[in-house]
Amino acid sequence: MNEEKIEELFKEVLKEIGIEEGSEVSRNTPKRIAKAYKEIFAGMNDGNEPSITMFDNPGYSDILAVKDVPFYSMCEHHLLPFFGTVSIAYIPGQKILGLSKFPRITRFFSAKPQVQEKLTKEIADYIAEKVGAKGVLVVIKARHLCMEMRGIKARKAETRSSAIRGVFKDNAETREEALKLLLED
Repeated sequence: MNEEKIEELFKEVLKEIGIEEGSEVSRNTPKRIAKAYKEIFAGMNDGNEPSITMFDNPGYSDILAVKDVPFYSMCEHHLLPFFGTVSIAYIPGQKILGLSKFPRITRFFSAKPQVQEKLTKEIADYIAEKVGAKGVLVVIKARHLCMEMRGIKARKAETRSSAIRGVFKDNAETREEALKLLLED
């Protein structure tokens, strides 16, 4: 990502919307935006894919759930934030995933412009494929500022999405147990 190019382009954007380039408040705004974009869109670089630690499964064949992992992303339609929580349930296969990897996986896939549906799918597919999980269920609850700040102005509307893989898709009883773990307080 070329920070200098982004900085120059934002100088033009700010000028077009009427923000005085030399003012004390906005003097370094293009530089700050470029630096922020490098971080916010870090998931655009495949080299930033998280290193995941897996361990031999000690014989655990039940559901493990990690709830309410916070995330921040950008809507690819308006480049406005959407944010919320990701909750993941999985049944491990031969390997178990280190717990800190769930937030790392979430952060990597949320750090690019996209839609919530794609984010949900990417997290579920990654855990199913990379970890070899027998089942994966991902639930995302999010607020979209493209809906709240502009257009319809639907304040505090929550959008929920899910992706279901493996035994959770095939077995209704197991799926219900996972959903109960993820959705109940």
